[in-house]
Amino acid sequence: MPVIAIDGPAASGKGTLARRIAQELGYAWLDTGLLYRAAGMIAADDGANPADPVAAAQAARTLAKRIAVDGPSALGDPRLRGDQAADAASKLSVVPAARAALLQLQRDFARAPVAGNRPASGAVLDGRDIGTVVCPDAEVKLYVVAAVEERARRRVKELQGRGQTAIYQAVLEDLKQRDARDSQRAVAPLKPADDAFLLDTSALDADQALAAALSIITDRLSRAVFVSPKVSS
Repeated sequence: MPVIAIDGPAASGKGTLARRIAQELGYAWLDTGLLYRAAGMIAADDGANPADPVAAAQAARTLAKRIAVDGPSALGDPRLRGDQAADAASKLSVVPAARAALLQLQRDFARAPVAGNRPASGAVLDGRDIGTVVCPDAEVKLYVVAAVEERARRRVKELQGRGQTAIYQAVLEDLKQRDARDSQRAVAPLKPADDAFLLDTSALDADQALAAALSIITDRLSRAVFVSPKVSS
């Protein structure tokens, strides 16, 4: 069963790309960032700092229990798409115990992907450490990048499209801070896997990025031999 791992910094376009790839191929998709956002918001709702090791670990364990009971609906809070959740996720993600609690959730999905309550023929996971930690033996690994200025422009457009006020300079600085936290954390830092395909979307629109990604995936899968789901335990 093929696994496609898609990593990259915030606002690089990897989430949209992952969703569209899954739709094109009929695979199940998991936005792993939602797991960290949901856990971060659990901590924040409890009045705790998502960066606090004890609170972060407890929030991650709480989320794991909710998903075990409620499934994907545990990730249905509309607040998870907002900046507060994004900031909470970035802070919580540097806590090793929190990452460990969420790691098994991601690996279980890769082993047995489900789309719309039905088993799927493959899995697409996007995040920060899918190709390096979660699924290091994924058949295809993409590392999606874009200039930080372009990512800030996209994020401002996205926020304004939701009717939210967004100041470009503030968004730019926030992305730079998040990039620093993600790439400098001690556990599972943001970086491309050695065998990842680099896809720079700075000058590409969504359709062009999808076409480029599908070309890479089709070529790689045509040469892959599937024995069993390749996910580390």
